[in-house]
Amino acid sequence: MAFHSPTIHADLNSLRSELTGSLALPGEPGYELATPWNVAVPVRPLAVVEVHDARDVVSTVRYAARTGMRVAVGRTGHGAVPIEGDVLFVHTGHLNSCVVDADTRTAQLGAGVIWQDVVDAAAPHGLAPLCGSSTAVGVVGFLTGAGIGPLVRTFGLSSDHVRAFELVTGEGDILRVTADQHAELFWGLRGGKSTLGIVTSVEIDLMQLSHFYGGALYFAGSDAAAVAHAWLDLCTDLPEHTSTSMALLQLPSLPQVPPPLAGRFTVAIRFASVAGPKEAEALLTPVRGVATPVIDAVGMLPYAAIGAVHADPVDPMPSHEFSCLTEQLTHDAIDELLAVAGPESGSPQTVVEARLLGGVLAREPRHRSAFCHRNAAFTLFTTGVPAHGAEVEPVLSHAELVAQAMSPWSTGGSLPNFASSGDPERISRMYDEDTAHWLGALAEEHDPAGVLRVGPVVRDIGGAPAEGGVIM
Repeated sequence: MAFHSPTIHADLNSLRSELTGSLALPGEPGYELATPWNVAVPVRPLAVVEVHDARDVVSTVRYAARTGMRVAVGRTGHGAVPIEGDVLFVHTGHLNSCVVDADTRTAQLGAGVIWQDVVDAAAPHGLAPLCGSSTAVGVVGFLTGAGIGPLVRTFGLSSDHVRAFELVTGEGDILRVTADQHAELFWGLRGGKSTLGIVTSVEIDLMQLSHFYGGALYFAGSDAAAVAHAWLDLCTDLPEHTSTSMALLQLPSLPQVPPPLAGRFTVAIRFASVAGPKEAEALLTPVRGVATPVIDAVGMLPYAAIGAVHADPVDPMPSHEFSCLTEQLTHDAIDELLAVAGPESGSPQTVVEARLLGGVLAREPRHRSAFCHRNAAFTLFTTGVPAHGAEVEPVLSHAELVAQAMSPWSTGGSLPNFASSGDPERISRMYDEDTAHWLGALAEEHDPAGVLRVGPVVRDIGGAPAEGGVIM
């Protein structure tokens, strides 16, 4: 596919004149919106377009098509990949409509909404959106990446509960996409990230759920082996009403980090259950029995506190990430993980997490999607946040050591929302061959000029890299 040579950018003023929103060049107010939450990622587009409605997105896409540019999209920047060159960055923050319908148990959400907005709007009605572990991420980026939340084993993928998308294609068409309208796009948008267009709004189902039993147990690093093995036993035949993960933590000494966790190695057992409190508490008893937690923050919680399960950081930071999927882990696998990332390993990672999958996630939903990894047993995730001035290379090379240590159990796959990348080889790990083929074919149909051929999109997998990036 050939690209047009970009024209002189002086006529960006012609795009400005079409917008209800605004356009900012480097150094102008509004350009800073491109700065991602993950500040380690260089995001330097030609201009930032702060859109105010879907027509602004249409104008930007059509302008890019006329001038040979490309268009990236983002909200919070948690899943940032590098952007540079002749890329117009669409920032969706002003698309912030959030309307909850308690009677139908649905929510109509603009692309600029973050999950905490939805959680807060739904809570007074005893309803809950299926958000991710962090409620500070954007709704649309999470859903188009399929969505693995704290209750994924109970309700399945968050994207399985999407009813409709409003989509701007690479040709500048606005489409309503549902299981009955443009069904092929509905299939691909749930897992295909931004491959098929720019989502401007979404309609989702809400769960009838006001409280859950959960939170996290934190243990000293000296108890890591006993806790980790007890947690793996917990994962065996765990009922679908419960989800869990284990995280090896080395949190910095900062005011927002609780003193028992700051500046030392600890182990967190994350837990979220919709079972009754006695039944759920009984599941954790064996883990509590192997060691005394330094913090026990598990109990009945309002769904509005779902972010407390993982306690993901809110403030922007430089993060370097790795992720893979695994088959069923064994106690030998736990020993290998502790050897490479445990308290005596010298690991530079801030977090190394193993998250149990399965349950409802493992079953095909009513409407199939582009998500390809329902058979995976666990997802493994590492993130390193180097201290100010520290070298990045030790974090990156250590992630490779983790990958090597866990390779006997790895499926070779990875999830679209974990460790985002624009590298075609890494993107290919997110999809099987048939799914990648159909995503690519649909992208060519709806974006023949390659306007949206930017970042983690499925185009020419195994061929030339897709330049630039897209942010979750």
